[in-house]
Amino acid sequence: MEAKTITFNRFPLNVNDTRMMFEQIKKDPFYVAALSVAVFCHYKQNRDETFNMIDVLKGPQPLSNFDKQFLRDRLGGKEYKPFSFFEGAYPENEYVPTQPYRITVEKGMYQSSDPNYVTMYLRSNGADAPRSLILRAKGGVDWYLTEITYLGDIKVPVSQDPWA
Repeated sequence: MEAKTITFNRFPLNVNDTRMMFEQIKKDPFYVAALSVAVFCHYKQNRDETFNMIDVLKGPQPLSNFDKQFLRDRLGGKEYKPFSFFEGAYPENEYVPTQPYRITVEKGMYQSSDPNYVTMYLRSNGADAPRSLILRAKGGVDWYLTEITYLGDIKVPVSQDPWA
């Protein structure tokens, strides 16, 4: 399996910031996958702005109302989830990652026969198995987020675990 560790000195703060970062990395699906997780780290500050930031990564197919509800269901009260994919973030430290922020993205062994689609995997420090997402190439060059499937439940932070 091919893998890359991506480093961020900071997370994107708004749509313009996301657009600027995306323009620099949109030809590399590993970076696009990593940036999607970094964008979700903004969710607790401003949910609607985060949706607009994700729309930058989705390109010609923005989030639908169904997608937004799906994301609200996955992240509401569980804003720690995206942080769990970064190095140093564990249930024991409330999923606070080390800086600079590092995330490893893997390209799955089994891919679509269509070269314009790629399945990438992320490892959460609160989950037992890798989580996936799907990207699609536009014009065979620029990669866009198509399916966000990595925000399923994970172990809760120790402070929220009544059994800890």
